[in-house]
Amino acid sequence: MRQYNIGYFVGSLATKSINRTLSKALIKLAPENLSFTEIPIKDLPLYSYDYDEDFPAVGKELKSAIEASDGLLFISPEYNRSIPGALKNAIDWASRPWGTNSFAGKPSGLVGASMGAIGTAVMQSSMRSVLSFLDSPQLNSPEVYLAFNQEDFDVEGNVLNKSTSDFLKHYMGEYAGFVARVLDANAEGHIGDLSPQHG
Repeated sequence: MRQYNIGYFVGSLATKSINRTLSKALIKLAPENLSFTEIPIKDLPLYSYDYDEDFPAVGKELKSAIEASDGLLFISPEYNRSIPGALKNAIDWASRPWGTNSFAGKPSGLVGASMGAIGTAVMQSSMRSVLSFLDSPQLNSPEVYLAFNQEDFDVEGNVLNKSTSDFLKHYMGEYAGFVARVLDANAEGHIGDLSPQHG
């Protein structure tokens, strides 16, 4: 079975972020042909095009990590009905300098948890618009808008609720299949039929 390296972003900088806990759970539940590397965002300065002529090392490292990934997974909270500033800043860095968009053609998945009932749905809608502009194909279904229940997870990211575990495992299986289809379509030069295949 072909192996894929997935670069993942945690959209919160908080050390006790529930989305960091969720990232651990997703990795544990993922198919064996996926390996994961976190792409850090906390040390990036605020983006300005003044940097474009002399890109700093931290920006180059970000772009290199994205470009070395077969697929991308965004695991993020929702701040004020939108994308957290640190995550949006990282996206802006990786899309620059002009003509060197690191996201182009990279299959991506969006997942988010919040304590509220809508579970990051508005943030993900905003992210889809941004990623579409950046030419990153997205897994559109199933969707993960998780209303986080602390009792369903332990500190190591083990999922203690079977229905939640089954749902997240199903998502990661669909995501793995989507990554494979996008990369195959890229290799063959036709990226048209990328609709999810539901099991």
